[in-house]
Amino acid sequence: MKKILQKTLENHSLLYKALLYITTIVVIVFLLPKNSKFKFDFQKGKPWQYESYYAPFDFSILKSSEEISTEKKLLKENAKQYFYYDKSIVKSIETQFKEKVNLLTAIDSLKSSKQKIYQIGKSIIDKIYKNGYIDVATEERFKSIALGVNLRKENVVLEVTKDNFISASKLLPLISAATLSLPTNDQITLMNIVSEIVKPNVFFDEKFTQKSIEEAFKKISYTKGFIAEKERIVLKGDIVEGRKLAALNSIKKEYESQVWSKSNYAWIVVGYSILVALALLMLLLFLRKYRFDIFENNNKVTFIFFNVVVMISLVTIVLRYNIKYVYVVPLVMLPLVLKAFFDARLGLFTHVLTILIIGFIVPHNFEFIFLQIIAGIVTILTISELHKRANLFISVAQITGIYFLTYFAFYIIQEGNLSNIKWENFGYFILNGVAALFVLPLIYVYEKMFNLVSDESLKELSNTNSTLLRELAEKAPGTFQHSLQVANLAEAVANEIDANAMLVRTGALYHDIGKMKNPLYFIENQTTTVNPHNELLPYDSAKIIIDHVIDGIEIAKKHKIPDRIIDFIRTHHGTSLVYYFYKKASEDAIEEVDVSKFQYPGPIPFSKETSILMMCDAVEAASRSVKEPTAEIMSALVEKIVNKQMKEQQFMNADVTFKELQTVKKVLKKKLMNIYHLRVEYPE
Repeated sequence: MKKILQKTLENHSLLYKALLYITTIVVIVFLLPKNSKFKFDFQKGKPWQYESYYAPFDFSILKSSEEISTEKKLLKENAKQYFYYDKSIVKSIETQFKEKVNLLTAIDSLKSSKQKIYQIGKSIIDKIYKNGYIDVATEERFKSIALGVNLRKENVVLEVTKDNFISASKLLPLISAATLSLPTNDQITLMNIVSEIVKPNVFFDEKFTQKSIEEAFKKISYTKGFIAEKERIVLKGDIVEGRKLAALNSIKKEYESQVWSKSNYAWIVVGYSILVALALLMLLLFLRKYRFDIFENNNKVTFIFFNVVVMISLVTIVLRYNIKYVYVVPLVMLPLVLKAFFDARLGLFTHVLTILIIGFIVPHNFEFIFLQIIAGIVTILTISELHKRANLFISVAQITGIYFLTYFAFYIIQEGNLSNIKWENFGYFILNGVAALFVLPLIYVYEKMFNLVSDESLKELSNTNSTLLRELAEKAPGTFQHSLQVANLAEAVANEIDANAMLVRTGALYHDIGKMKNPLYFIENQTTTVNPHNELLPYDSAKIIIDHVIDGIEIAKKHKIPDRIIDFIRTHHGTSLVYYFYKKASEDAIEEVDVSKFQYPGPIPFSKETSILMMCDAVEAASRSVKEPTAEIMSALVEKIVNKQMKEQQFMNADVTFKELQTVKKVLKKKLMNIYHLRVEYPE
């Protein structure tokens, strides 16, 4: 039991990765859609590349969504429009008319004719409201109706000719014709009463009309044919179009609509698990072979897997909500985030694997995969320094443009024209670009969640007014100036060999902070001729010099400097010797000197950036001892130092090539001559 526990403790990191790997597989497989997949891939207008295909079962040929939409549009345009007859308005008007006629008894001249006025007025109202009185809006709507109007009177629907309705333009002639038998005064009185009280009582019945349209929609047939079992659907080499395309799309939907049964559920889960496991295994193997420092860090591995799951989850949620919004998901944020924290190569590799997994669940998977991979490549190529906000906006604009161009190309290949292009998809691509801009606040959140450092944080850390760098300038001003010079050299070199310039500059500013503990034991901080090393044995002097690396790591951790910067403190001397004191000890010693007491503990540089710092630090420090800096002397100095480091195999674990080392030498020689160039002697 003790051995098992000990073995577990020794391999806890690998066990954690195994658990993370399995958990991620389970989560992703759970997110994948619970339906079958059609085993053939085909495109409109392209030849059928497989063997002749026969129907495995009976199925109906489904109409396309465009055909259904067109049919619904025609139904809506030709649908009957219903109007309703408001009987309560008529009753109200009849009551008002009776009351107004009764008031005529107060007028002596109208007492005798009141009864006749009432009878004629009542007949006028009956004529007006026999079919109904319409307002201007209803009359305008009548113009779109060919013949009869569907009029709903309570629960009965009648078809009435348009001309049988009374409108404002017909009202006056109708009253005039009906009152010809009356004296002029009575005509005017009756005309005034009727004109005052009548009002429209026939209106458009929107609710009933919409209900009838919906009923018509329900009667639409969503099929346009039938394929019997074993009937040939398409021959090998046939162009996929027309009825063949409709039949293939229909059977594809049949497969995708089939819910997994208990009998095949387990097997399909196994299949999905194998494919997802292979994709994630490739990611782990890539990390182990090419990014071992990340592979060893469980926090960073968790961060990468977490981002993969987040992207797959977003796509799954969008697909369940509405499939047409799939292009709104900003998948380019994955390579953006990984490039900000790690490097472009890892970002692109992870992005491609994630897109391949997402290809299981999206429609038109080839188009989607091609589009997203191209967008990911453009993302990696266009964004160089994420902390510069202008770069992000320019890159997002370029990515959106690539989306436009690629989608346009796919559409014209498949359709052969632009007549039915879905312009709203371009709007989704714009929304995708806008969402991608939120990568900066997301990076900040990730920094806090996973204790990582991005270019934005490096920008803040490289500010020489920060607390720690200000303290270095006060306690060890010579070291601070040396660090600034090294930072400038390292940044120039990094730009030439495509390394992370912001990272190497920040690492250079902090690499010697350990010298704050004993600043006077380092020559750049000595302002007098008194050297405290003269009072010490070479072993003790070497220990103080070597300890500045350990002290620097402790100070950095105390001030919560990210591990990515601490790596520069830890590796900037690698496993080299404190040669001056080793030589001095060798000259004074009778016995053989223990080399390990004069050697830095390491580790040696393990990245391009840490290698750059080692070379720049050694060259800058050595250049200060040159009394007459000429081009030949500086060139020989750079060659000597860098070649010695190469001979000692200090760059063995770093991904820096021989060609890049030659470029580093060239830049260092040029920069040193710029610093130490001779000036004109000014007259006194």
